[in-house]
Order: sequence, then structure tokens, then C-alpha cells
Amino acid sequence: MGGFIEWFVPEAIHIIEIIGILVITMGCLKTFIRFLRSFFTKDKCNIRLELGMSLALGLEFKMGAEILKTVLIRDMQEIWILGSIIVIRAVLSLLIHFEMKEESNIDE
Repeated sequence: MGGFIEWFVPEAIHIIEIIGILVITMGCLKTFIRFLRSFFTKDKCNIRLELGMSLALGLEFKMGAEILKTVLIRDMQEIWILGSIIVIRAVLSLLIHFEMKEESNIDE
């Protein structure tokens, strides 16, 4: 069982991180295209809110991968590094959610 976990978890971590990267990249491209479209058509759409949602979702995938990494920790140094990364990503996620809430309140 241990061999399977040591083989499967790193592969799952890489796949989940790639999914997070794709979500962020596709969200940025989509909102950029909507920005260009709204710039030329003067159509009003909340681009910041849409981008924030993509960033938040991508960060959630990345944090999920970090949580999976806790299965593979071998020493205290790795715990500190992983904990720092998780805290930084959690703070970023909270800031993005706060900005999205403020942006949605402005529109109302």
C-alpha cells in the first residue's frame, strides 16, 4: 500500500497543479477577451469579478495539491515550507474573495 501511495500521490499532485494552472490561464484569457470586446463595444460586464472567480478557483486547486503533499512529508523542514506555502495561498484566496465581495457590492 505504501508503494502505491508513494507512486500515486505525486502523480495526482502534478495533475491537480496543472488543472489549477489551466483554470487560472483560461480564466485570464477569457476575461482578457471579454475586456477587449467590452472596450470596443462599450458593453458593460464585470471583468474584475470574473477574473477574481477564476483566480480563486485556480488557487483552490493549487491548495488542494499542497494539502496532498502533506502525505509525503518526511521531515520538519518540509512541514515549515509546505505550511508557509499553504498560508500564503490561503491569504491570497481570502484577499481575492474580499475583493470579489467588494466588487459585487459596488455593482449593486
